Amino acid sequence: MKSFNSADLQNMEQRFRSTLINSISGFKSLQMVGTINQRAITNIALFNSIFHVGSHPPFIGMVVRPEGDQHETLKNILELGVYTLNNVNEDNYIAAHQTSARYLTGESEFTECGFTEEYVDDFKAPFVKESNIKLGLELVETIPFPKNGTTIIIGEVKHIILDEQFICADGYVDLAEAKSVTVAGLDAYHQTQLLGRLAYAKRGKQPEFLNVNEKEK
Repeated sequence: MKSFNSADLQNMEQRFRSTLINSISGFKSLQMVGTINQRAITNIALFNSIFHVGSHPPFIGMVVRPEGDQHETLKNILELGVYTLNNVNEDNYIAAHQTSARYLTGESEFTECGFTEEYVDDFKAPFVKESNIKLGLELVETIPFPKNGTTIIIGEVKHIILDEQFICADGYVDLAEAKSVTVAGLDAYHQTQLLGRLAYAKRGKQPEFLNVNEKEK
């Protein structure tokens, strides 16, 4: 077994340490974040630090890394107060990865990476047409984390767009059927495969499997 202490981590080569810490925590939610600014220039950014905050109201959080001059996501969210989360699937993960390139201000990843802008009702932020699970969010709160310059964004879900066949009778969204992919670290993309859903755990009772094939008609 290999062991690292704090001093080892501190003295590691930067890229190695970044890859190690990014991947060792496990598989993460992977989303393309769609935004637009007041000049109607759209943007896609690939995020893997996304987490559930609450269901009622429906809040989702994400961590935004320190942004340079060419990083528009946080600026756009603060400017218009809305953004979208769009799943990455087996058909588009390579193009999604390309959105993480450092495009210049004014260049849209929709155009540069071959994605299509899609709009719903009067919601200003663009969805990614090629994704098959999409969320539209409204900014609720930003929480700075001065220790490393990141910002935690909390958004409230205002729109959910997905194929009805992905929704089970109890509300569970079948990400495997949607062919959503997950990521380990910054560049290792993985398919999802369901092992099983288990009923609510109760003391003194053995776990039971749920029927995962029952979808809404």
